[in-house]
Amino acid sequence: MKLQHHLGGLENLGPVAYEPRVFVEEWEQRIFGIHVAMMGLSAHLGDALPEYPIEDVPTAFSSEWTWADLRKGAEAMHPFAYFQYRYYEKWLGGISGFFVSQGYISAEELEAKAAQYLRDPERALPAGGDPRIDDQVVHYLREGDSPRRGPAESPAFAVGDRVSVKDVPPTEHTRLPGNLRGRTGIVERVFEGNYGYFCSTGPDGIGEPMPVYIVRFEPADIWGELAEPGAVLYGELYQTYLTPAMEEQR
Repeated sequence: MKLQHHLGGLENLGPVAYEPRVFVEEWEQRIFGIHVAMMGLSAHLGDALPEYPIEDVPTAFSSEWTWADLRKGAEAMHPFAYFQYRYYEKWLGGISGFFVSQGYISAEELEAKAAQYLRDPERALPAGGDPRIDDQVVHYLREGDSPRRGPAESPAFAVGDRVSVKDVPPTEHTRLPGNLRGRTGIVERVFEGNYGYFCSTGPDGIGEPMPVYIVRFEPADIWGELAEPGAVLYGELYQTYLTPAMEEQR
């Protein structure tokens, strides 16, 4: 996540509106379902753990779609646009853009379809497809897609080590929270195993599976006097984002 997607206490952003409902409008449930279906039919699942017989599923969807692709869509937005739209509006924009970029529908066709439903909100939705598609998506929801790839091989850090978080250059996608960049913390746990990600993040550093750590940060080191007394902040971080703390940071 880039800075605008993990603000972590930046000042003067105005009041925070807490919405207790998971879905505010009915269409949000549908876009969530579309995203889940795309993940359950993603072309990468033939190589996933566990493996899925994706080649036997009668679907015209032949692309890879994961959480990484959804996040890339949000991270590609202009920061002002990101703050302008609600959560599932960002999903809608990212998924729509993906289908256009992959050639499943043209931008003109998408605009025409949207105009039809705006004129006639009661217009019937397209009929469902083969029930085997539903079975595959349900199977995916039950089994998941594990990022773990074998045991942890020679992790660079151990519990108790003091580490600093790198400030990697901006790229298409990152899993490094903006408010932890340049901060120093203590390793509290080394996860059992090496962990991959849905995609390579290029210069950002995530590629082959690697150790992942839970690092404890003191809120005062991040937010200064604004930190809540007695609070603790934990971050789950890939090894590529960490470096040994320098002597003056210990």
